[in-house]
Amino acid sequence: MRVDVIEAGFPASSEAESEAVAAVARAVRGATVCALARAVSGDVDAAAHALRHAERARIHVFVSVSEVHLAHQLRKGREPVLRMADACVRRARQRVPEVEFSPMDATRADPSFIAEIVRVALAAGAGTINLPDTVGYALPEGVAQMIRELRARVPEVEDAVISFHGQNDLGLATANALAAVGAGARQVELAVNGIGERAGNTSFEETVMALRVHGAALGVYTDVDPSGIYALSKCVEQRSGLRVAHNKAIVGRNAFRHASGIHQDGVLKRRETYELIDPKQIGHPTGSEIVLGKLSGRAGFDARVRGIGIELRGAAFESAFQRFQDLAERVPEVRDEDLRALCTGA
Repeated sequence: MRVDVIEAGFPASSEAESEAVAAVARAVRGATVCALARAVSGDVDAAAHALRHAERARIHVFVSVSEVHLAHQLRKGREPVLRMADACVRRARQRVPEVEFSPMDATRADPSFIAEIVRVALAAGAGTINLPDTVGYALPEGVAQMIRELRARVPEVEDAVISFHGQNDLGLATANALAAVGAGARQVELAVNGIGERAGNTSFEETVMALRVHGAALGVYTDVDPSGIYALSKCVEQRSGLRVAHNKAIVGRNAFRHASGIHQDGVLKRRETYELIDPKQIGHPTGSEIVLGKLSGRAGFDARVRGIGIELRGAAFESAFQRFQDLAERVPEVRDEDLRALCTGA
């Protein structure tokens, strides 16, 4: 699908994870394979080892920067953290061609400390600076302001790629990613079906399609091929065991299903009246679907009846439609077999 970077895992967490990252590194060609590492020398070495067969390798070094993380998780002051970032970014850069650096919990951190540690990371060899909204705290304007402020405070960051990582705790991850792009980010970290810690990470399919719809307005584009989105979503759903909600944007069961009579009439006349995205763009196997229920009107009923090979006219149509409405009041969805049964008596 032509994604630029695949962050395959966190090798230092376990031997199985290290082997999984190594398998991805061996198999993938045409994209950078990235491994995650805390700002700890052992993590960096484990990441480098797992990536040893990658065509293009990247190590993503991260360290906490917010006051709550410094005080209660790392239990370190700012100066030791700066030294950790410097040493581990340098160590990573000695081992792989690309290094990404994340000041974790950036959206709740002091902007002056973010600027200070980003300067250190850039000087140590980081080529991508990723700003994480680690607990899904931020509002879109706050994300945009954070990036604008970093660019103003650290002019040399313009020589690197600015990135954004969002969590979806407030349901704002996609909006925040787009705000980041609008403020100058040129990488966004995404997960298929939005899976991830707690409420999940920024949704791959939502962000890719939003950039296709609004890319011109944002002055950007993505080379990601969206035609595999639907199949990839189903694959991840199956392998992860995490079900996609029916009303999930882009890939949910209901994303291209129309139940309201007004919507059905419009989409039957011209798909674009009630569909922003052509389902064919994402490789959807069936495309737009008319769902018959209590909100459906004559246009949707007629289209579905014709679709199963039944022609009704005049009084026969009206009689069948009345029976359909009676049935639709009692069941959530009228299926094709129901239609055949009620039309047979028309």
